[in-house]
Amino acid sequence: MTTPHDDEFDWDRREAEILNLDEARNRRDATTPDPDTTPLANSDGTVTSADGLPLAAPSGHPDTSVMVDSPAAQRRPRFTLAGVKDGTRRPIIPDSIRSRTQVTSNAAWLAGYVAHAAGFHAVRLPLYAGKAVWRAPRGFARVAGGFVRWLFDLEGEPVRQATVRTEDADAYLKLSRQRDRRVRWRGLVGAAVAAVVVLAVVGWLLSPAWARWAALAALLAVLGVAGAPQDRPLLDTAVVRSGVTPLTSDQVIRALSALRIVGIDRAIRAGDTGRNWFPAPITRDGPGWRADVELPRGVTAAEVVEKREELASALTRPLGCVWPEANAAVHPGRLVLFVADKDMSAMKQPPWPLLKAGKVDLFTPFAFGTDPRGSVVTITLMFASMVIGSIPRMGKTFALRLALLAGALDPRAELHVYDLKGTGDLAPLEPVAYRYRAGDDDEDMAYSVAAMREVRAEMRRRTKVIRDLPRDVCPENKVTPELASRKSLGLHPIVIGVDECQIWFEHPNHGAELEEICTDLVKRGPALGIELLLGTQRPDAKSIPPNISKNAVLRFCLKVLGWRENDMVLGDGMHGAGIKATMFSRRDSGIGYLAGDGDDPVIARTFYVDGPTADAVVKRARALRDKAGTVTGHAAGQTIDTAAARRDTLLDDIAAVMPDSEPKLWTDIVCERLAAVRPDVYAGLTREQLTAALKPWGVATGQVWGTDPATGNGANRRGIDRQHILDAITVRDRKGGGKAAG
Repeated sequence: MTTPHDDEFDWDRREAEILNLDEARNRRDATTPDPDTTPLANSDGTVTSADGLPLAAPSGHPDTSVMVDSPAAQRRPRFTLAGVKDGTRRPIIPDSIRSRTQVTSNAAWLAGYVAHAAGFHAVRLPLYAGKAVWRAPRGFARVAGGFVRWLFDLEGEPVRQATVRTEDADAYLKLSRQRDRRVRWRGLVGAAVAAVVVLAVVGWLLSPAWARWAALAALLAVLGVAGAPQDRPLLDTAVVRSGVTPLTSDQVIRALSALRIVGIDRAIRAGDTGRNWFPAPITRDGPGWRADVELPRGVTAAEVVEKREELASALTRPLGCVWPEANAAVHPGRLVLFVADKDMSAMKQPPWPLLKAGKVDLFTPFAFGTDPRGSVVTITLMFASMVIGSIPRMGKTFALRLALLAGALDPRAELHVYDLKGTGDLAPLEPVAYRYRAGDDDEDMAYSVAAMREVRAEMRRRTKVIRDLPRDVCPENKVTPELASRKSLGLHPIVIGVDECQIWFEHPNHGAELEEICTDLVKRGPALGIELLLGTQRPDAKSIPPNISKNAVLRFCLKVLGWRENDMVLGDGMHGAGIKATMFSRRDSGIGYLAGDGDDPVIARTFYVDGPTADAVVKRARALRDKAGTVTGHAAGQTIDTAAARRDTLLDDIAAVMPDSEPKLWTDIVCERLAAVRPDVYAGLTREQLTAALKPWGVATGQVWGTDPATGNGANRRGIDRQHILDAITVRDRKGGGKAAG
């Protein structure tokens, strides 16, 4: 290195100096303005950003500027231990390999593929043999001709002839010498090959007949393959693969621009090419492609999800292959687009992993379905109630039955099954059900009311058991797997499945009471081991009362027609957040949004278990229960007393606790007397619950003057007029005891 004044430069001093690169970079960043982030000073002294927006008032000097986005602030944080701790570790072994179900499924598919290919070609062996014999002469000519050309170096003959025509003697002599050397050593190889052929022929003649025929067949096969035309191979194709076009960024951008979404159209008109919409590369994700898309500012992923059908058309893919989802964990404008190779509704669903073997522990997850990528989706029934909703014929009952089948495979679980549609879809579960009823006649409703009163009494018993257990045995004040397995405590899981639950809640006689019991079960039951599963084809406020829907943890929503039904099943605001079961088509039977078991709702297709298959599963579940000694209730031939529910003893009981000498009583006093008469039915009854139970009979509470037994003072409080009760009994009896007033 030299300088213009090398003789005057102080090399010793310069070599002793050490340049601090960090300080130099900071000085450079502080003095170098960023045209995109540096505010601009106008002629009037105002300060504006590069976009022309005012940032600060003039400070008395026209050159004053405010550094809003400094280069130091824009620089990425350096590598730190805290940053690494907060990072997400990618699994060492992919989920597809760790999943026993997927490995088993893939192995079964491979075995089936090999068996199919072997059978396909085995059937065509005579055809292949004929082709081989027919093509063998051509194959022999090709092999012999190729050997002769190689032996005499005929591939170099055109080059040697060209040197003769150009009269290039030196080049010709070099090529001739090269040919002579090649032919000499190739002749030796050819002689060795000829000797081997002679020995092979002699060995063939001396071999047994089966060996001669086998060798001849092998020779004909080799010659047949050699003699096959390039466009007509010897073997036919056993499996024809369908060509699937890979997903590219250009396809995604064109498809999104075709949706006519205002924010996307505005961005494209402003010159946005969409190349910066992808925060990560498009990758293969299971049986399809995944594209993460950062939509233009102001555009939400929910707008794209709503136009799923148009998006599939723009991508020229089947509707069942296109699954847009909102990634709300990032922000509302982050879209996750999964494009599958095959239509999810037409794809062959793997068998339920619990179909032929295995038990279920309701405290742990069990397989419920698969997502669009083919991964298994699980749910955990314990400590959670579940709501399943859809329009008719979309797989709601099958989803409910699948959850109940899982409950049946836990020998500890007590099943209560109510098929209010009455078609027998839940009939396979009858051999393992503690309580079972199909239909909505008066007898069926009386059975349901009596059984649910039993469950409410059982829930109250369990609260006392849990409360009295030592802290070290029950530290969380809820049922644990260990407590559920102790028969002496009676804390086994209770799973109640109700199909077409709106029939219960809208019943003129028992609707209010059933709603009150179910609301209590949804709120308090899960911690006590009682799970309520409700299915309806008309999800609205009457079919699923708000107090029930708001407290249900698990939600599975198949196709619905509007946002109200969507949010009634999945929860308030879900439709606006891009979780839209309205996007499913009529072909998407069994496919819905599952919420409550993970951090975010997922699209799941339930495992398909038809009636005969369900019978086989229940047969295995019955054997498990016989072995564990847990076959009780309806499954053991026991009946339930429905007389009280049929005549609705509430009115009669109130009349009994209100003598003629007390024509009017406070509601609180009536509740206390009812609990004393029938503690198994009325224990814990509140005045609000009693008021709600009397409404179907046209009995209203009002202000009643009475004496407070605690103080002896008179006061006005809400109470019941005995004459109103007697009038309601008269109306009931006149109508045959089955219908309430109104």
